Amino acid sequence: MATKSRHATAYRSLPAFLRTLREEAGLTQRALGKRLRKRQSYVYNCETANRRVDVTEFLAWVKACRTDLLLALHRFIRRRF
Repeated sequence: MATKSRHATAYRSLPAFLRTLREEAGLTQRALGKRLRKRQSYVYNCETANRRVDVTEFLAWVKACRTDLLLALHRFIRRRF
């Protein structure tokens, strides 16, 4: 049985990392959604792995959290590997 890529082991740590970035920025799901021009449910679904986040969405998320992109990427890589 094939698994969806969002359930792949390599992806599992990303939703929690996205939540960490949001919380460190002091944002609620609603506030981040507003910055992203998305609904709060979009943020929730990304953070709970109900929705897969692609690289462009990751970039927008980091920018909306006002975090340095390279620092965020480095932190994720260190956390993941």
